[in-house]
Amino acid sequence: MEASRILLLPGWQNSGEGHWQSLWESRSGYRRVEQHDWMHPLRGDWSARLEEVVVDADGPVVLVAHSLGCILSAWWAAHSQHTGKVRGALLVAPGDVERPDLAEQIPGWAPIARRRLPFPSVLVGSQDDPYCGFDRAQHLAQAWGARFVDLGARGHINAESGLGDWPEGRALLDTLCKD
Repeated sequence: MEASRILLLPGWQNSGEGHWQSLWESRSGYRRVEQHDWMHPLRGDWSARLEEVVVDADGPVVLVAHSLGCILSAWWAAHSQHTGKVRGALLVAPGDVERPDLAEQIPGWAPIARRRLPFPSVLVGSQDDPYCGFDRAQHLAQAWGARFVDLGARGHINAESGLGDWPEGRALLDTLCKD
């Protein structure tokens, strides 16, 4: 699959310099879906932007979402008529925006869409993610019909997790990109 059709969906505040998504973008040419406001995300705006990028893609795409990007993917998939263009989704460390502390920081993102995703997906969860309990991540994987991968105790699976280029994640992505 062409690198430009691998769509990176960062979460709230974007993915910084040492984040595996940023490393994948710079080293492999994957395409970050830029949002107009990373600090004050609006679900409708973010969903409309993802819709625009998927519709404009010149072939099938694969979504690579982190944190709020996972919640975006599920919401978009529940409302879009263009999900047939998505070959698969790698969903990493979803943020539980229904938790009161996160709902206060990122309003307007609850409820989380729990419809089965219409494309193959893998959800990677961490046993000590401060933004989503392990049981909750498993529950979301089940609701979305995603294969669940337990990454162990790796925090929010971000730059602070020390994953670097995260070869295990690339291997999971490769399984979704195969024809």
